[in-house]
Amino acid sequence: MNVLAVDGALGAFSAAIACGDRIVASRCEPGNIALERGLALVEAVCCDARLQPSEIDRLGVGTGPGGFTGLRIAITYAKSLAAAWSRPLVSISSFDLLEFGSNYDPVLAVVVGRPGVISARYRHGRRSERASGRIDEVLDRLSPFVLRQAQDDKAQGDTNQLSVIGAPKDVLHALAERGIIVHPIDPVVTPAAAAAALAAASRAPAKSLHEVRADYGELPAVTMPKR
Repeated sequence: MNVLAVDGALGAFSAAIACGDRIVASRCEPGNIALERGLALVEAVCCDARLQPSEIDRLGVGTGPGGFTGLRIAITYAKSLAAAWSRPLVSISSFDLLEFGSNYDPVLAVVVGRPGVISARYRHGRRSERASGRIDEVLDRLSPFVLRQAQDDKAQGDTNQLSVIGAPKDVLHALAERGIIVHPIDPVVTPAAAAAALAAASRAPAKSLHEVRADYGELPAVTMPKR
């Protein structure tokens, strides 16, 4: 199966193609280039993989949370290509993209939005808790779950370190201030579109393109007009 995927939520715009369980082409450009060069990047990875649109079996897209502009544009591109090529589209959350290929459990995945704002998901086994907002608000909400698990692990003689993926230094420091011992880790598969392409190959596609929607974590910042 040949899967083309794009992502614009995790701080860059990336595109990748997976053939089976192998990435055969990927490109990534930092910054807000999605609108200006996003489609050119998609065309470039198709050329790198030596594949025509007719040879793409399905598409994948990261649906956030994450940066508002890049996320919205990436989903628009993915939907447009899926409609034009009559191909199924698979959506994957930013949390799953960060964790793809790793087996850390429990783990806290952190996605940075606008300055001072994050979305985070704490996962332990099948249970997960998530929150979005300012850093202190998010960590105050999730810390009880993290500390409770750390106490249980310590009682059983297990390590009480928390694996944290995607978190910038200010989030790591804020966790340490709450008495949480952290183990920072990096994503196993990069760029994000590569993780999306591999994940999309084994997931059920959306029944309709209308089902694929952006998860912004929180509403984007707005400025109220003056009266």
